[in-house]
Amino acid sequence: MKLFIGSDIHGSEANLLKFLNIVDAAAKSDPDVNIALLGDIYNHGPRNPFPEGYAPMKVAALLNARKDYIMAIKGNCDSEVDQMISEFEIGTDCTCEWLGYTLHFTHGHKCNPELPIKDAKDSDIVFYGHFHKPTLTVSDGVLYICVGALGLSANGVPRSYAVIDEHKLAVKNLDNGNTIIEVALQQ
Repeated sequence: MKLFIGSDIHGSEANLLKFLNIVDAAAKSDPDVNIALLGDIYNHGPRNPFPEGYAPMKVAALLNARKDYIMAIKGNCDSEVDQMISEFEIGTDCTCEWLGYTLHFTHGHKCNPELPIKDAKDSDIVFYGHFHKPTLTVSDGVLYICVGALGLSANGVPRSYAVIDEHKLAVKNLDNGNTIIEVALQQ
């Protein structure tokens, strides 16, 4: 069982394809693979440049083809119009139980280590994006993982995503697969 977590696609078909190829390869050996998207799916936002391969409708088609195993959170660049092209729900923050852990998923602009909310404080692990830079922070016993960005990364920071399974949580470089952050999980 694997969960792939990506954020901040910002309409980049090129980088989404890289991510989905990694997910699809993992699904060949483990059919129990799911995807969590942490917002800013289609739009680049007025402060950002166009990302490589900017094609929001193609991003929608790629994600709609995988709608049965996607959970998506609304980011600060997402709007009601985005739901109209999505065959999956783009919801609000989400908390769930997974392999004995309480996971919280958020975009990051309203919940992060500096701005915790109740659901985050009651979780074991909080996954967020928004800041476009992978980081690990422990605050009040909660592990906060910024998964970085798939489409637009911070200047000089590699594009990245997270993957969690029964044994570990890792944040990986989208372009070369190198591990940026790794945390062993206790059973």
